[in-house]
Amino acid sequence: MSACCVARNISNFDKWQDNLKSSILRYLETVDLDDEGKWKTIVVDDVVKLFANTLNLCDVGGSLPLFEEKESIDSITDNEIVSDNIIDNINIDCVVNDIKSGKIKSRELESKFGHSSAVSIRRRYIENVTNKSLNNLPYADYDYSIVNGACCENVIGFMPIPTGIVGPLLVNDKIMYVPLSTTEGALIASTNRGCRAVTESGGIKSFVVKDGMTRAPVVKFSSITEAYKLKTWIEDQNNFRYLKRVFESTSRFAILNKITCDMEGFYVYIRFEASTGDAMGMNMVSKAVHTAMEYIQKLFPKMILQSLSGNQCVDKKASAINWINGRGKSVVAEAVIKSDIVKNVLKTNVDSMVELSKSKLLIGTSTTMTIGGWNAHAANIVAGLFLATGQDPAQVVSSSMCLTQMEKTPSGDLYISCTMKCIEVGTVGGGTILSPQKSCLNLLNCEGSNTQEPSSNAKKLAVIICSTVLAGELSLMAAQCSDDLVRSHLRLNRSNLALSSMSSLDILPQNMKNSESKGNINVSSEGSSISSEVVHLDKSTKQFDLKCSNM
Repeated sequence: MSACCVARNISNFDKWQDNLKSSILRYLETVDLDDEGKWKTIVVDDVVKLFANTLNLCDVGGSLPLFEEKESIDSITDNEIVSDNIIDNINIDCVVNDIKSGKIKSRELESKFGHSSAVSIRRRYIENVTNKSLNNLPYADYDYSIVNGACCENVIGFMPIPTGIVGPLLVNDKIMYVPLSTTEGALIASTNRGCRAVTESGGIKSFVVKDGMTRAPVVKFSSITEAYKLKTWIEDQNNFRYLKRVFESTSRFAILNKITCDMEGFYVYIRFEASTGDAMGMNMVSKAVHTAMEYIQKLFPKMILQSLSGNQCVDKKASAINWINGRGKSVVAEAVIKSDIVKNVLKTNVDSMVELSKSKLLIGTSTTMTIGGWNAHAANIVAGLFLATGQDPAQVVSSSMCLTQMEKTPSGDLYISCTMKCIEVGTVGGGTILSPQKSCLNLLNCEGSNTQEPSSNAKKLAVIICSTVLAGELSLMAAQCSDDLVRSHLRLNRSNLALSSMSSLDILPQNMKNSESKGNINVSSEGSSISSEVVHLDKSTKQFDLKCSNM
């Protein structure tokens, strides 16, 4: 039995709130939504039961004394929730010792002490075992009750990321201001310039041309004969109707669009594609595919389901199949930038932009065989918007696949378009339930689910992402044409803290010859293919003016 004791303050009426909230959130994940609306009555009845159970569990309204007799941590059941307000009455060091000895598991802290208290205890435990301070990782004033079980486990705090705004950006005749979370200096400023050029030229037109989330299980047979029977059965349109009915029975938002089969020896990869409303849809599709595979298993008992994902989905990896067929939202955006705006705002000319788009975006990318990489830096914008709006950051790798094209119009203006076939986003579920991320979605007028037009909010977000990518592409390409890229990054992406750590003793020995008379530093590198150029160091501002021929 642990020597660690807890005193529970029963007089605090707020004691039950975290438990009730967590219970309701867990319960809602299991609700089966029927079209007749019967689920509403069921939910109300069950929430009342949860409420009553929570009050009984926490002894709210009872006549117990202010502090019960002390009891050991071991006597608290897994289902018992102790108020977060009790942290002051806990000997945290004693709990840490219990974790280290194995009497308490780190993952059990929320159920024993409440969400916020669990974070405090876990932080102390990690500091103890690593001998490192977590003081600079914030954790206070955050609603952890919706995090555990939905977004993150073993929570020790949250990561603040600087979030900037770009705009106004005119998209489909509507002005918007777009939040980007980033630690890359110059990104916001550059994208903002692109927004200005686009908006002053009449804005962007953008549309979602396809919508379909995919999941592709892999199954195995003992022979290609059996595998071929399954393939031909699935590809029969009459059988598709049955699978569609089974698939769509799992959710009122899941709509099965098509199924394709790829047979590799006695393996068959079955790729389901479905629209998923305003959710990104991976969980929804996975659940529906699992049910469909159970149905198929009854018809093909010799079939072995090896995995619900056979890596032909393709999730969180850049792939040719996603570039060709699309995954999530496939979006196209275009704009025509007036030649005088290219000159006065972007500080370059149309011919230079078109030539660079050919040599860099098309030829350069193609020679490296980069899938979906025919762009300048689409991932920068996608990552910034994903972090700001609560999307899955791991899906940036596929969602940022983009083809940027530029041409000179007959009138001498610049035509630019961005094609993005794999924007995997949602406005419900996942990180979109967190308050800061919800705030950013609300800023973009696409928070939550659109009950009148399901999927319209998620599609709107995809359009915003593609349109902002276009603005970012426009500005970066212009910066490379005018040789502004390095200067802007050294001005906006180099903190004085970093520069101050680079003393002359750190710099000069690296094959750098200092010319005191001209204030220049000639950079050379033995055996390097990088041509030597002049770096001008302005000693008064501690900023560099660097030109490099092949940067």
